[in-house]
Amino acid sequence: MRILLTNDDGVNASGLKVLERIARTISDDIWVVAPMEEQSGAGHSLTLTKPIRLRQLGERRFCVTGTPTDAVMMAIAHVMKDNPPDLILSGVNRGANLGEDVTYSGTVSAAMEGALAGIPSIALSQVYAREGMGYTVPFAAAEEWGERVVRPLVSEPMAPRSLVNVNFPALPPSEVKGVRVVRQGLRDYGRLRLVQRTDPRGYDYFWFGLGPMVETPGHDTDLEAVADGYVTVTPLHLDLTHDASLSRLKGLYS
Repeated sequence: MRILLTNDDGVNASGLKVLERIARTISDDIWVVAPMEEQSGAGHSLTLTKPIRLRQLGERRFCVTGTPTDAVMMAIAHVMKDNPPDLILSGVNRGANLGEDVTYSGTVSAAMEGALAGIPSIALSQVYAREGMGYTVPFAAAEEWGERVVRPLVSEPMAPRSLVNVNFPALPPSEVKGVRVVRQGLRDYGRLRLVQRTDPRGYDYFWFGLGPMVETPGHDTDLEAVADGYVTVTPLHLDLTHDASLSRLKGLYS
């Protein structure tokens, strides 16, 4: 099995090294095409206003001066065009990609691009406690549980234009309770937290913070399951059509 690895934290990110170790438990045919620098929050963006540069860093290892979407497109259309990947793994992201985060996430968007190309794709992210972590995020849960989560998914056919989003909880591996397949959650962004500060020159600047979570009956979303100590597996699909509204809107123009 030929596996393409990518991410949004950059080609030198610790999480990508973890992902490579996970991938090598499944195959020896591993390729890396990742952004040269961190692209967190890039979403499903494509670089159109400037050229993309590709650099080879080693055997089957490349980086691009662009977004995660650029990296996947470059891999499929150029680097691996004669031998396309059988599977795309994106991550392991430094931080959660839960709920509506998936619309902003470069990690998930790289997997989306793979799904659009008809290639089974999985995004993986490591949740962490936000106080004082910086670049010292512990990936132990992802390292220990990664193969156990990915291997069953590899043998399961994915629906067209779909992908799987995986999040590992911020716990030591021995404290992880197991794996739960759950739906995507939603935070209450009506109460978005905005942090305002002043720089040394007297100018205001802002940080966006996460809003509170909307809990659901049965605690059956990715947000809640990760908080409860589980690895979450969430199938996502790229058809954004709201089917329930089709008939009603058609009636407006009949």
